[in-house]
Amino acid sequence: MHASRVRGTVNGVAVDRDVPNRLTLAEFLRDELGLTGTKVSCELEVCGVCTVLVDGRPVSACTFLAVDIDGADVLTVEGLERDGELHPVQEAFIDEFAFQCGYCTPGFLMMSVALLARNPAPSADEIKEYLDGNICRCTGYRPIVQAVLTAAERLRAGAASGTEEARDAREAREASDAG
Repeated sequence: MHASRVRGTVNGVAVDRDVPNRLTLAEFLRDELGLTGTKVSCELEVCGVCTVLVDGRPVSACTFLAVDIDGADVLTVEGLERDGELHPVQEAFIDEFAFQCGYCTPGFLMMSVALLARNPAPSADEIKEYLDGNICRCTGYRPIVQAVLTAAERLRAGAASGTEEARDAREAREASDAG
């Protein structure tokens, strides 16, 4: 089996190891790094459950090869919390009851973070369009859309006061715009 060296960061932690060339990012995160928040369902890039951010861009970890994160920064759902504090998107999902079984939640959270990094004030229609590739079989989409609207409002309010989450959102937006 052929392997390649991968050097990058996952949730801010340096990673430097050999990985099999055919290993998916989802397998690498779950099996090699023990980050089981990234779920796998369809394995065809159609459900959004496995979404993680690579250099600020959402990718389907079920088909994205782990060797392709060489030199990249990967953010998973486990990396959203900071010093024991939930990310505003996570808090909004809880407050708006935007999950039931929770299986799809990590993918929705990561897509929502990516959306709000690009567009800090999305409309409900823009949220629906951006999250169109994510499937939820339990909750329905109204509470999810409301959670993203709530998170956007909170992040904007934090931006006015200079919170760390707001700075992170601005930095992610700038990195996304540059790439």
